[in-house]
Amino acid sequence: MSRPWSRRSFLVAAGGATLALVPLPSGPLFPTRTAFAADDEFARLRTRWRELQLGGGFDAGAEPFRTKLADLGAQARDFADRMSPAATSLWPDLVFRTPDNSANVTGSCNRLRTMAQAWAQPGTGSTGDAGLLASVLTGLDQLYARVYREDQTAYGNWWDWQIGSPQALLDTAVLVHASLSATQKSQLGAAIDHFVPDSAVASSTGANRVDLCRVLAVRGLLGDSAAKLASARDALSPVFPYVTTGDGLYRDGSFVQHTNIAYTGTYGTVLLGGVGLLLAALAGSTWAITDPQRQVVLDAVERAWAPFLYNGLVMDNVSGRAVSRGVAASDPERLQQDDHRRGHAVLASVLLLGQGASAAENARWRALVKGWAQRDYYSPPTGDRSLGVAALARLRDVLDDTSVTAAPEPVGHWLFSSMARATHRRPGWAASVSMADKRISYYETGNGENPRGWHTGSGMLTWWGADFANGQYSDAFWPTVDPYRLPGTTTSRKRLADGEGGAWANKRPDAGWVGGATDGTYGAVGQHLKALSSTLQARKSWFFLDDGIVCLGAGISCADGTPVDSVVDNRNLGTVGGAPLTVDGVVQPSAYPWSATASASWAHLGGHAGYVFPSGGTLALLREERSGRWSDINTGGDGAVLSRRYATLYVDHGTDPVDASYAYVLMPGATAQRTAARAADHGWLDLLANTGAAQGIRVPSLGVTAVNFWAAGTAGPLTADGPCSVLVHEHGDGTASVCVSDPPRERTALTVTWRRAVASVRSAPPTVRAATPGATLTLEFGSLTGQAGVTQEVVVALA
Repeated sequence: MSRPWSRRSFLVAAGGATLALVPLPSGPLFPTRTAFAADDEFARLRTRWRELQLGGGFDAGAEPFRTKLADLGAQARDFADRMSPAATSLWPDLVFRTPDNSANVTGSCNRLRTMAQAWAQPGTGSTGDAGLLASVLTGLDQLYARVYREDQTAYGNWWDWQIGSPQALLDTAVLVHASLSATQKSQLGAAIDHFVPDSAVASSTGANRVDLCRVLAVRGLLGDSAAKLASARDALSPVFPYVTTGDGLYRDGSFVQHTNIAYTGTYGTVLLGGVGLLLAALAGSTWAITDPQRQVVLDAVERAWAPFLYNGLVMDNVSGRAVSRGVAASDPERLQQDDHRRGHAVLASVLLLGQGASAAENARWRALVKGWAQRDYYSPPTGDRSLGVAALARLRDVLDDTSVTAAPEPVGHWLFSSMARATHRRPGWAASVSMADKRISYYETGNGENPRGWHTGSGMLTWWGADFANGQYSDAFWPTVDPYRLPGTTTSRKRLADGEGGAWANKRPDAGWVGGATDGTYGAVGQHLKALSSTLQARKSWFFLDDGIVCLGAGISCADGTPVDSVVDNRNLGTVGGAPLTVDGVVQPSAYPWSATASASWAHLGGHAGYVFPSGGTLALLREERSGRWSDINTGGDGAVLSRRYATLYVDHGTDPVDASYAYVLMPGATAQRTAARAADHGWLDLLANTGAAQGIRVPSLGVTAVNFWAAGTAGPLTADGPCSVLVHEHGDGTASVCVSDPPRERTALTVTWRRAVASVRSAPPTVRAATPGATLTLEFGSLTGQAGVTQEVVVALA
């Protein structure tokens, strides 16, 4: 049975369009802006909402629109042909009243919206078709008569009744508004008022609140209700301010939904697109959104979303259970999702939001979006079947705009302490690490989705190259990868049950030291790892530098009775394999399957990266072909067997290790020659500490010294009297940045000493009670408990 996604998959198809009012087809079926009385504000806003749905400014006869519109028409005609209204369904494959299948109600509403769009859009082959319109009206009547009405009790998933179904129904109603009778409008309004009263919005948060405000607003347009539009406008305001717990945007750029899930890439997109849609829809009207705190969302484009966008994709570690939604494209209602398609939706939302921003912000964002879209060689946005015409029109517009110069990828380091994520971006590559702590869950599972995401919060380190490996996690990675060997993680091989911890349970470890310090260029990040349903503990650190990441692990102990691995990398090599593996200059066999161990000072995987092991040691090597199905990790997924080849490098700590460790340097995109040269340069890296008390490095050529102190102690020239993260960056102008943070958020006082001659202190935040320069710099901090793990930066002049 075909089951369209009950949650966020509809977003990209239903995205908005440019705000400029474009001419619609004329005639009695297509009321245009000029057909309304000048004082009919509701009618003008309905016209605007219609245009936001349909898009504008594109040539329906030119590609990619010609094919997109033709496909839309064919799909709509198929739905109309197969529609067979009955007591329990509009379509036989979407039965309403079997247990917990509220998704079929939303699916039916989505089909009606598709039919209405094909009727209203030009170039679909069904534009203005009276028969198609009649089918839409019949469907609306049947939905009201059979299932979506004011005396119906909701069942299954609340989202279908309050967001999925009413949004699709209201969009449909606006498209065919002139053909609706007063009775039909009244019935639909009563049903929506029943399922989505104002009180439902009052108790909601984050992206869900934005979705519900959208329902209220369009409900107001349907029934000419000033009160509903005012409620929608006013209810949106609580979304704007920064939050300190739970759902919403944080000052450090984090976005959290479902209380403790990092969700910038999916629910965050809902918030971004929804706010943009409502700003555009109500602009200049009686109900315009003028709350000055809306600037928080506008600022978040570059602070919260841009760090996770790369070459058109949005990173999987902020997409939650959506990573399991890669459904076969053979069913037009269940188009495959992946990091690129989710990214394209974000790009379209940024362009829409730009219409409610300042001219300077809009110009910057258009340049960023153009760069991301142009660089997406793996999955060009204009060929994305999951994008709606309106979203596609916005992207095509900026790509064709010769006045916009594509911006390069943002470069820097971003630390998102409030959602246990960090992103590092350098010219030529980007990487991101995902962790779990007492605030952020290991993973999310629910609705039959993502039951094997157990270890995504165990230090998963994902990375991409500027012109290579952009399909690394897009190409059937999640159904075929070994879930116990995600890249960068330290894991016990203890078998875990699908959905371990329980659906929606969002289990979290009792670990407070997760976070780090950054000066915006480099970063020191650490995680006290306490594994899910396991005795495994470890201290893991990542030091993000110019051309690589120094990765350290210590205090690795476990009593599960199973082996423990630290995964240096696990690369998806597609269906062919390839990628020669070299260890200390010796090319390894290319057979599948193949495994070996080798004493290594460096390794290189052709076309991917180099790996340097500064302390040497034994490296486990594995080539394997792995098979899986999307249905293995999503009950709504396709059942076709997929196979991909993997190259895995890992450190085998043995069964039940005690105080084990590892050290390696990941060099994305490095050649074998550069990797070997780095391994031979013994002066490049000083390993200051790698124990359960401290992990730290010094890289003299970069002027970087960084230590994660798990306890009070000394490492190299740095001393701290309590747990903290310290990163020192000496600059070429004779100054240095001393960056300190309190990841556990427990220090009521902290003293950090740097044994380096300092002439003066140039600047310090209010948290510094005393800063004493001289032959040694001593920094005394007051309470850091209220700083949410954010870096405190002190700038000094060196002696």
